[in-house]
Amino acid sequence: MFDFPDSKTLQYVLQQFAEEGKVIGSVCHGPSGLVNVTYLDGTPLVKDKKVSAFTDSEEKEMQLDEHMPFMLESKLREKGANFEHGDNWEDYSVRDGNLVTGQNPQSSRSAADQVVDALES
Repeated sequence: MFDFPDSKTLQYVLQQFAEEGKVIGSVCHGPSGLVNVTYLDGTPLVKDKKVSAFTDSEEKEMQLDEHMPFMLESKLREKGANFEHGDNWEDYSVRDGNLVTGQNPQSSRSAADQVVDALES
């Protein structure tokens, strides 16, 4: 949440992966690394994609909202993502093409399984 969003190296690598159709996976607060990634034409990577991540309500429930630089769910929505989620603290992951994201730590296994499926397709 603090270093991923503004990492030029991460933005470059993810842009290259997206442009080349490689699989990208991220869980919990990890999708914060996606918020400033764009395709070469400037379109946000998450625009019009199904995406999940740590939800605003989970952040508030943990009382971390006042300590974060932004609310991840809200930021992803702002970038045009079709944000999806399950109940707080439940396993929820989503795949949109080669982009796989999971809601929270409980989603690690299902997200990993979807990454494997994406790699095999």
